[in-house]
Order: sequence, then structure tokens, then C-alpha cells
Amino acid sequence: MAESVEIAGRGWLRHSVAVLQGETVAAASRLAGLIYPPTCIACGCATAEPHGVCAACWRDLPFITRPYCERLGTPFAVDLGGPLLSPSAIADPPVFERARAVARYDGTARELVHRLKYGDRPELAKAMGRMMASAGAELVADAALVVPVPLHPWRLWSRRFNQAMALSREVARHSGLRCDGLVLHRRKSTRPQVGLTRAERAANLQGAFHVPDNRRLLGERVILVDDVLTTGATANAASRALLRGGASSVDVLTFARVVAEV
Repeated sequence: MAESVEIAGRGWLRHSVAVLQGETVAAASRLAGLIYPPTCIACGCATAEPHGVCAACWRDLPFITRPYCERLGTPFAVDLGGPLLSPSAIADPPVFERARAVARYDGTARELVHRLKYGDRPELAKAMGRMMASAGAELVADAALVVPVPLHPWRLWSRRFNQAMALSREVARHSGLRCDGLVLHRRKSTRPQVGLTRAERAANLQGAFHVPDNRRLLGERVILVDDVLTTGATANAASRALLRGGASSVDVLTFARVVAEV
């Protein structure tokens, strides 16, 4: 009897400590909010919640919404009814099944990507990843695993963090999927893709990615995550490696994508 009381007492104590710790963390968070009020991740003005976007910047984000190409996710100017494929998706089908993005790579979306990638602002991934999980809801419903586009070790060392990994963690957190940043490796240090033609981008990425251990990937339906989709060369090369490594399918989810003016 005494032993039962002692065990119950220890359980109550652990519960009380956990509650107190939770209340302490919540109080600290409220205090931090008073000292450092939450601000918009785009313009810096006051917002109601941390890691959010103010109403003005939200209106300025060039969101991609339907109608769009079911394969590439590129928006159509008019709604012709029903699921449609763009001429590009028909003439040159991608390796991956579907691509989705939050917004066009323009204006506020472009600025957020640049701040995350080059401005040493990894905390931006919280809001950006949350928006990506929402924009890619149909991909999330079919997937089991989130995989970031990896950086070569030298590039990771110079940049200090992989923006695709930061976004992947947030997408996984908001979607309930698993995130694995080790399943896909970048074994070739490629030159920057900026300024290269479509053919040059594809040649630059030839053999750049591989899956070292296909047991981590066998039969998985994968969402490949990156910050921007441009020509699709990186997404195609990484998707090809994932499929060869055992993935059953690959969809691509990015925060922004380049949309050619027509």
C-alpha cells in the first residue's frame, strides 16, 4: 500500500513539474511577445502572431491558384474547365508526377526566398513552410515522406544551412509526414544554375544526386522540397535519383516558381 502511494506521489509530482514547465514556457513566450512584438516577415510591421505576414504583404503575394497545369503547376490565364495539361507538360513531361508552389517567383515571394537563402534568415522557413504545406495539400494527402533537395557539403559549409531542409522540416511538421534529409545526397559540386540555359542546367546536374541506401526509400511516395522551381532541371535530376533509389513516386513542392510571361 505504501509503495502504491509512493508511486502515485511520484506520478503526481512529475505531472505537476510538467505543468509548471509548460506554464513557465508559455509565460516566457508572452513576455517575449511584449518585449519583442511579432512583426511581418516581409515588411517588418506589427502582426498579431509571430512568424506571420501582415494583411498588406499577404495581398501582395502573387499566389498561384487554380486553374493551373495539373502536372507542372503553372497557372493558366483563363479557366477552360476540368484538369488540363500545359503544352510544356505534354511536349516535355517532367520526371516527377506533379509540381505545386505557393506563389510566383516575383515581388514579395522573391524577396522572402532571397532573405531565407542569402540573408541568413532561417526563421523565415516557419511561415514559408506552413504556406507550402497548405498549397501542397493534395500532394501531402498522397505522400509519406518529405525529402529536401540537398546541397553539396562544400556549399552547405559556406552557406551554413540548407534552406530546402529548413522548409522540409516545416512542411513535415504541419502535414504530419516524416522528413528525411539523409536519403538523398548531392555527390557532385555543380556550378550555380543562374544564367544557364535549360540544356546547360540539365548537363550541369548530370549525375549530381544519388541515394546511398535505398532501404530508407523503398516504395515510398515522396514530396521533394526546394525553395524555387525554375526550369525544373534540379527537380528532374533529384526526382530521377529518388526513383532509381526505390521511391514509388515523386511530387515537387516549392515556395515559389518561375512563370514565363505569355
